[in-house]
Formats: sequence, structure tokens, C-alpha cells
Amino acid sequence: MTMRACDTIARLTLFLAGLLGATGIGLAAAANHLDDPRGFSAAATVCLANAPALIGLYAVRPSLRLAPLAALVIACGALLFTADMLLRHFYGMRVFAMAAPTGGMLQIVGWLIVAVSALLPKPTA
Repeated sequence: MTMRACDTIARLTLFLAGLLGATGIGLAAAANHLDDPRGFSAAATVCLANAPALIGLYAVRPSLRLAPLAALVIACGALLFTADMLLRHFYGMRVFAMAAPTGGMLQIVGWLIVAVSALLPKPTA
């Protein structure tokens, strides 16, 4: 992978972390004003748990071989889960059947990629 591609992936990771963090704060605030905040609270928790994780993966990317892949999978899972929760709340529809569980599974897979990556040798320069 070229240095330019690595830089793009790193910047995308931080962008997604910022997006998830901002979304999580907004959803947590909105949940306080709803009669039934469960969907918003779940989505806020997912966003706020994964945003700092993406920042951490960005920080360790030079020494953790699969950090960029893990970050991408975790971010996609969090975004899919959150989008499905919000679509269900506002429009009574889903992104697609089983979208929220798929988003959850992607997050689990992303975390497993982190675990596997910790067992791999450090990337060489």
C-alpha cells in the first residue's frame, strides 16, 4: 500500500471517529427528550463506545498490522447499526432486513480483528 493510501485511510479513520462521536452525543441528548429512548440510547452507546476505539486504532496503526482493517469494519458496523436504529425510529423501516444485527456482527468481527492483529508480528518499515 502506498504512503498516500495509508494517509487517506488514517484520515478516514479519524473522520469516522469524529462523525460517530458527534452522532453519539446528539443521540444521547435527543434520547432525553423522547417518550421511548431505547433505540436512540442503543445507537448513542454504539457510537460513543466505538468513536474513541477508532482514535485508538489510529494511534496504534504503525505497530498493529490490521488496525486500518479493524477500524474500517468497526466503523461500518457502527454506522449500519445506527442508521438502522434511526430509520426504524423515524420511518418505521429498516436499511435492510437484519441490518442492525449485521452492524453488530461487523463490530464484533472488527474487535476480533484487533485481537488477531495483536498476535501478528509488527509490520516492517
